[in-house]
Amino acid sequence: MSLSQPFLMELQQESATTRRLLERLPGSALSWKPHEKSMSMGHLAFHIVTLIRWLNYILLQDDFDVASPDLRTPEPDSVAGILESLDKALDTAVDTLKRQPDERLLAMWRLRNGEHVIFEMPRTSAIRTGVLNHIVHHRGQLSVYLRLQNIPLPPIYGPTADEGA
Repeated sequence: MSLSQPFLMELQQESATTRRLLERLPGSALSWKPHEKSMSMGHLAFHIVTLIRWLNYILLQDDFDVASPDLRTPEPDSVAGILESLDKALDTAVDTLKRQPDERLLAMWRLRNGEHVIFEMPRTSAIRTGVLNHIVHHRGQLSVYLRLQNIPLPPIYGPTADEGA
């Protein structure tokens, strides 16, 4: 089995869970924030989708500069647009990941801010921390946003108080 296979399985599993959560977004509350310092619900949802696109940065580039304009996240205008972006990002990420040889996945990758290196680690670790764990973290935040809006939560890693598995 190649190193990409476990990542592909996990990405697809986590993306299905993410989709179930994103489908619950109330279109009328995309601009809602639980606190003035928080991201809006729509912005947070789109940020989660953007993290899937990070796979391409990690796999196709040797480093990424966080000062890049590529990181700007637009305010989404519809749940349908967020879901469409999710599908496109996932299709691209899966295709890119499938084509990666093990040597590439084990090679070092850097995240920088201009000339300052924030971290350098093997691509496998960058995928785990910068993409998969990061998605799970923000998906947890989004589930709290939905709870505060009285939106029933779907099962994530098991039953919720709203629905069984």
